[in-house]
Amino acid sequence: MALTLLRQLALATTLLTTAVIADVREYNFTVGWVDRNPDGFHERRVMGINGQWPIPTIFATVGDQVVVNLKNELGDRPCSLHFHGLYMNGTTHMDGVAQSTQCPIPANSSFTYSFNVTQPGTYWYHSHVDGQYPDGLRGPLIVHDPENPYADQYDEELVVTLSDWYHDEMPGLISSFLSVTNPTGAEPVPDSALMNDTQNLKIPVQPNKTYFIRVVNMAAFAAQYFWIEDHSFRIIELDGIYHKPTEASMIYVTAAQRYGILLTTKNDTDKNFPIVGSMDQDLFDAVPDGLNPNVTSYLMYNSAAPFPNATILEDAFEPLDDATLEPTDELALYEDPAISYTIDVKMDNLGDGANYAFFNDVTFVRPKVPTLYTVLTSGDLATDATIYGVNTHPLVLSHNQVVEIVLNNHDPGKHPFHLHGHAFQVLTRGDDDSGDWDVEAFRNGSVKYPTTPMRRDTLLVRPNGHFVIRFRSDNPGVWLFHCHIEWHVDSGLILTFIEAPLQLQQQLGGENGIPEDHFDACRAQDMPFQGNAAGNTVDLLDTTGFNVSPALLPDGFTPRGIVALTFSIVAGLLGVGVIVWYGLGEISTIEQQKEQQKINTFAKETGVVEVTGVDAAPAGHAVAGREKDVGYTAANEVK
Repeated sequence: MALTLLRQLALATTLLTTAVIADVREYNFTVGWVDRNPDGFHERRVMGINGQWPIPTIFATVGDQVVVNLKNELGDRPCSLHFHGLYMNGTTHMDGVAQSTQCPIPANSSFTYSFNVTQPGTYWYHSHVDGQYPDGLRGPLIVHDPENPYADQYDEELVVTLSDWYHDEMPGLISSFLSVTNPTGAEPVPDSALMNDTQNLKIPVQPNKTYFIRVVNMAAFAAQYFWIEDHSFRIIELDGIYHKPTEASMIYVTAAQRYGILLTTKNDTDKNFPIVGSMDQDLFDAVPDGLNPNVTSYLMYNSAAPFPNATILEDAFEPLDDATLEPTDELALYEDPAISYTIDVKMDNLGDGANYAFFNDVTFVRPKVPTLYTVLTSGDLATDATIYGVNTHPLVLSHNQVVEIVLNNHDPGKHPFHLHGHAFQVLTRGDDDSGDWDVEAFRNGSVKYPTTPMRRDTLLVRPNGHFVIRFRSDNPGVWLFHCHIEWHVDSGLILTFIEAPLQLQQQLGGENGIPEDHFDACRAQDMPFQGNAAGNTVDLLDTTGFNVSPALLPDGFTPRGIVALTFSIVAGLLGVGVIVWYGLGEISTIEQQKEQQKINTFAKETGVVEVTGVDAAPAGHAVAGREKDVGYTAANEVK
């Protein structure tokens, strides 16, 4: 649809203003607690910014410098900000991942993020500390594009966020989740689904207009099926990458994914239409009674018209397969990889009885020294993975090579995997229960890769399935690859790419180095910021003191066995408690009998009637204890 003359003038004015004065976007954020009740069922404290929640959207334009001055006033928690999906070219130290690219920001201190925005698209920002963002510290980040190839096809932009919501705060939930009392690793089920951090949202639209809707899933856990009743739309963006317009009526948006869609409204205004987000309940081990998995908003054509209930779908979810989309820029399939990693995913228990997540039998444990600081203080040894610690799962990449990841999911659950610092090409993805990637099928030609593969930065792997992706290591830095279900981050489903470490040392050396406030954050918490993963600056190959995972579970133990053992221990402890309680009760009875004998003996000697029990004494008089008190009670009060 052609832009109106008015909108063309407005756009030209905006671009001119941006070119002149909007090259630096500065945000002053104070993070603190506020009380909110987004689903209307439970008020709780949440992490807000500048006293606001939902927190502000960050806006920028390609080429801008974004500066975020952050002050932490949470009081009892550290924090950080990760700008999800931004490549952070040349500024990996601004990626915001605690113990990977920085120390966490302690309470009552300040920290500055500063970076250039080099890519357009739909993104979001969130804390990357201790499973924190589900407590509220997450919001949209939108980068406008003066060269948007679809700019002449829409009239207005809208941002729609999807999320899940918990009534309890994350520290307690994580403690219960990573516990011997939860050996199967059942993830906490959200209490509600939200849209734009609320429910029953009404979005006013005008007839016969086209809207560019940016859909962001900021959930901790739940993917959502998203649709607008009696409307279809065209998908034009995946995770910041433009794709050729593809018609759809429903999309499946995993945690951390983003979609850009073009929606053209109807000509008439006599009805309003539900906009529905429905949590994928297949992710939940058990669905609690009374859970409403849906959140409904409304495309409001007419505020005076009814707002109908959404149609409930039962086993009728048919979202578009995102892997079938083709990028607008038609970037060809990368050449054969210089290195290919086969990564197997599994969930299993360790010696503490809790359930953990593993890449190739390694579960992630944060190092004592942020990995980036180890890179910058290790000289030529920066290329030796040993110095980063086994449990950071470090993979060292050379500069500007094609890297392939073959991921095999040995778990019956779905997982959305996210790569920091890059978008990747999706070469293939298996269906449910498709098993490990069949290399021979590719070699004999029965499986073919697309010539212009779909690209994005977060991709779902299906239950007991697989995928193959490729990216180019053209962005020196420390970049995580991890499942974006927060529970699986907490349980260790993370690995670390140390990309072109020697080039990174040159890039962040001298005046372009790490700002002093980053090191101040470490000093304030007595965290080392030099040497290997354990802080050893003398012998970097000395692995003494590295943070490691709990020991392996003894042979023969299973989650069911752990459950049985746990309950046996609990039952045993309860049994001991009962015996102790009963024994104390017996001792108390014996003592009472001795005192009763004293009272009765004294009563007979003084000619008073026999007292029938120590409780016969009036309140305020000590019956058991000293012989003098017993005599007083018996002689003067008992008749």
